[in-house]
Amino acid sequence: MGDSSHNGPIIELRSVSKRFGPLRVLDQINLSLNLGQTTVVIGESGTGKSVLLKHIVGLLRPDSGEVFFHGKRIDRRSEQELVEIRRHIGFLFQMGALFDSMSVAENIGFPVLEHTKCTQEELDRIIAEKLRMVGLEGLQSRRPSELSGGQRKRVALARAIALDPEVVLYDEPTTGLDPVRADVINELILKLKRELQVTSIVVTHDMASAFKVADRIVMLHKGKFIADGSPEWYKTSDDTDVRRFVDGRAAPQDLEALNVQIEDLTK
Repeated sequence: MGDSSHNGPIIELRSVSKRFGPLRVLDQINLSLNLGQTTVVIGESGTGKSVLLKHIVGLLRPDSGEVFFHGKRIDRRSEQELVEIRRHIGFLFQMGALFDSMSVAENIGFPVLEHTKCTQEELDRIIAEKLRMVGLEGLQSRRPSELSGGQRKRVALARAIALDPEVVLYDEPTTGLDPVRADVINELILKLKRELQVTSIVVTHDMASAFKVADRIVMLHKGKFIADGSPEWYKTSDDTDVRRFVDGRAAPQDLEALNVQIEDLTK
């Protein structure tokens, strides 16, 4: 994988649809992601943002449509073939997904041992280098339970980049963090793009984060992309759904339902 002679988008989804029972989560979506670009995916909870990421890394397969990585279709690959593809894609899960029974060093080293035959000396060097990159040098022997929420996210990010991926997928990277620690994560996303030239896809509800890290923002609504533009475009858009999400305002029908409930309670 990682065919540098391929000049098209590094990742492409064509007419991808996905249902869970009666719920259509993705509805004939198309998305092309260019090399070195940071694309932020926004949208209300339950609109399929995390489902989209899982299609890119092959954790879910579309009901219909196609997924491409470096111009090669991957959604019909065997699990064994997907293992090789995943070497090139780092995934920062929403809650970090660290192994509590392992030390920080063992967590970061886990994908390296899974995918390579490096020596202990090489492994130690990789772990130290990735910890240095996320600003946590010297914490190799700590357990996840001994770390703050922000530190756990950074260790999980060090693990996500342990194999020097071309693409990093971030699922709600600032969720559960205060604004200061959230901004550390934003700065790390920018740093990895700058120093490793990674292509990034960031799923988030956090508009401060979106505006800081994005080259491009796409918005999912009811299974479809309803907006695609620069951070500057979103700041000035007069589209009703976009404006309400960016400004964090409840929908009129939600307010109406709340008012009905309040009236019922006061009767």
